[in-house]
Amino acid sequence: MAQPVLELRDIDRYYKTAAGELHVLSGTNLQLNAGELVGLVGPSGSGKSTLLHTAGLLERPESGKVMLDGIDCLALDDKGRTAIRRAKIGFVYQFHHLLPEFNAADNVAMPLMIAGTKQSAAREKAEHLLGEMGLDERGHHQPAQMSGGEQQRVAIARALANDPRLVIADEPTGNLDPGTTERVFATLIKMVRDEGAAVLVATHNLSLIRHMDRVLTLADGKLVDYQPD
Repeated sequence: MAQPVLELRDIDRYYKTAAGELHVLSGTNLQLNAGELVGLVGPSGSGKSTLLHTAGLLERPESGKVMLDGIDCLALDDKGRTAIRRAKIGFVYQFHHLLPEFNAADNVAMPLMIAGTKQSAAREKAEHLLGEMGLDERGHHQPAQMSGGEQQRVAIARALANDPRLVIADEPTGNLDPGTTERVFATLIKMVRDEGAAVLVATHNLSLIRHMDRVLTLADGKLVDYQPD
C-alpha cells in the first residue's frame, strides 16, 4: 500500500483564554493520499483554519504527529520544518497575496528562486504554469491589471510552482463569482490530479463539495464525515 502524503495522528491543539483552555483539536486524525481531494466544511470558529495551519506546519500542536511523506515533521527544528514547507507544501488562500510590484510571471517564479532555482529556469516554469491556467498572455501584467479570477489563478500557479506533495487551500474561491469559482476550481483540480498531489480544501461553498473525494467536518475537535442536511 502506498505511503500517505499527509498523516495527522492524535493532534491536540488548544488556546489559552481568560476563561481557560479552549480545545480546538482533540485527538484529531487525518490521512490524505496522493491524488486525493478532501474538503473541510463547518462554521467559522470550528477549527478549520487551525487544522490547516497545523497540517501546513504553520502552527505547532500541543501533542500528536504531523507526517508528510513519512517524515515526522514535528521532530524537526524550525529550520527543518521551514525547508519541508517550502519543498512539499503549496498554499492557496481566499486573498491571493500576490506581490503588487511584480508581474504575474515573477510572482509565480518567486518560490522557485527562493528554493534555489536559476532565474531563467524559474521564469520558464512560471510561464508554463500560467499557460496551464489559461493566462499565456498575462505573465507580464501586474496584479492590479488583472481580474479577481485571474489573480487567483496566478496564486494557484504560484502554489504549484515547486511541485508540492500537499496543497492546502483555505477558502480559495471565497471572493469569486460562481462562474469564476467553477473555472478556477476546475483548473486547480486538473493540475493537482496531473501532479498526483494531495489536496485539503476548507470552504463554505457547498457547491464545491461535488468535486471532492471526501468531505469532512470538525465535531468536538475531531474529524467526522460531513452529512449535509
